[in-house]
Amino acid sequence: MANQIRQNHNDSASNAVKGQPMMGPVNRSTPSPEQIVATKLSQFGRKRRDLIHAIARRTQKEIPPEVEKFFDAVEAGNWNEIDNLWKDMAKRSGQYDGSTHSPELDPFWCAVLETYGAAEQAHDWPAQKLLDYGESILSSLRPGMVYVGGTDEGRFIPTLLNETSETEPHIVLTQNALADGRYLEYVRSTYGDRFTAPTDEDSQHAFAEYTADAQKRLEHDQNFPNEPKQLRPNEKVEMVDGKVQVSGQVAVMAINEKILQTIQQKNPDHSFALQESWPFKGTYSDAVPLGPIMELRAEGGAKAFTAERAAQDLDYWRSTAEQLIADPEVSDSTVALKSYSHNATAAANLLAAHNFPDQAEQTFRISSQLWPGNPEPVAALSELLNKNGRVEEAQKLFADFIAKNPEQRSALESLRWKATSAPLAPEASLH
Repeated sequence: MANQIRQNHNDSASNAVKGQPMMGPVNRSTPSPEQIVATKLSQFGRKRRDLIHAIARRTQKEIPPEVEKFFDAVEAGNWNEIDNLWKDMAKRSGQYDGSTHSPELDPFWCAVLETYGAAEQAHDWPAQKLLDYGESILSSLRPGMVYVGGTDEGRFIPTLLNETSETEPHIVLTQNALADGRYLEYVRSTYGDRFTAPTDEDSQHAFAEYTADAQKRLEHDQNFPNEPKQLRPNEKVEMVDGKVQVSGQVAVMAINEKILQTIQQKNPDHSFALQESWPFKGTYSDAVPLGPIMELRAEGGAKAFTAERAAQDLDYWRSTAEQLIADPEVSDSTVALKSYSHNATAAANLLAAHNFPDQAEQTFRISSQLWPGNPEPVAALSELLNKNGRVEEAQKLFADFIAKNPEQRSALESLRWKATSAPLAPEASLH
């Protein structure tokens, strides 16, 4: 596995990434991938430390000592200390279930989180594969493009490489935290001089707009129980003391999507690219493939997504999968296979949304080929098959996946809503 591969390297930079003592001579002429990643992580840590010092001066807030210790560990490449300090702060971040809220961390928390994310990816990925993955995304971007990452690897690896390259860095955002006021303040601190960042009022407007719409859909479902439900599966909306309350991932991501659309509206001269963790289907109408990711608000809109472009996207994923599967280092890295499989599923979702079912089906199957244990392409392909009248095939797809991956039952159940009209065969029941 990835960690075992890295343990076979004993150059000093490789050991520094893992928090081990520096040993042996270093080849200065041709740095290894491990040395490159270690150097980039240390450089990134210095840049983020400079940023928190700037934030401290601007806000006149004192930097907690554990934050400084965290950045010391990052610059030293000491993974064990990085991880331990992070876990202690995460318990007081107010961001995770069961964590308390320490306000003194607030101004610096997003910089800590972003730096930890980069360090974690550097620790988990084979070094060369990390560099390849990040380059596959960054090389697809045009100069000046705003990049929006979704998954941890889709956000933190490009962020790490973007800010440690010799080219003009891109603005890098995440789709997952736009509803968080701390993150919006971080965006303004980091990129406020390069584009029009969303304000707290923009966030409040997005929340109010979503809440009002959710209330209407809730009232519809209550007043017309025999009509199709308008609330989305797993969307938590309820009335409490005459006021609507929303919670859960579906609601948060819907608000995030609205804020992203506000950012696009406020920056009409910027182009945007998205690597999604959660489908922002409201952006699909004018989105087109862009290498392993997608371009939002593409020139020409939906008309730009031609049959030829759909075929090219399928060819991209077919070629990418062949290269990855033939690479022993990738085939031994679950984190890499999962990451590419997820991106292939996102590409297939976009193809399906633009009514290219054949190319979408083949790309879903490529995603499953890359990582056979991924429930995402199974759920999405089942939906596609059912929409095209291939109900028995959809049922068999579910049954076969569960038979081969029984540990993924709960994950598939959470995605089952994507194929609501394709019921499971009795032998594939998840209950």
